[in-house]
Amino acid sequence: MKRNLDLATTVVKQLSKKGKTVAVAESITGGGLGAAITDVAGSSEIFLGGAITYSDVSKTKLLEFPKRLITKHTAVSEEVAKAMAEGARNLFKADYAISTTGVAGPGKAYGKSAGTVWIAIASKKETIAVELSIAGDRATVRKSTIESALATFSRILGA
Repeated sequence: MKRNLDLATTVVKQLSKKGKTVAVAESITGGGLGAAITDVAGSSEIFLGGAITYSDVSKTKLLEFPKRLITKHTAVSEEVAKAMAEGARNLFKADYAISTTGVAGPGKAYGKSAGTVWIAIASKKETIAVELSIAGDRATVRKSTIESALATFSRILGA
């Protein structure tokens, strides 16, 4: 967890320096990403909230995107990861939002292997998505997803 805290600290500092805010929409990480960010002192100034949308119904209802995206692409897809991030950004009126969706394992889901993960980051300007393939058990996949989401977001903020 130390690595996640270091990355989260960097993200909080970057956002604070820019005067920007962030929200999260989580599926595979089940609240772990928001927890990592809010573990950092001062995060209340930049973190607006999060939605743990573990079920497909909660994804479409809370984050307000068409159910057909999941029907057509599955919940573990670039399209749904982007819709989740955009939905969270709109829901919380944040400058940025990060979403996580994937298969933690041990088995397959949506026809995708364990360790298949999508992370998306939405801003007013654009939404980007990154696909990951993470080896390991359920806990490793979830921890690595949080770490990758924070690292990717930090790179975007530093650009």
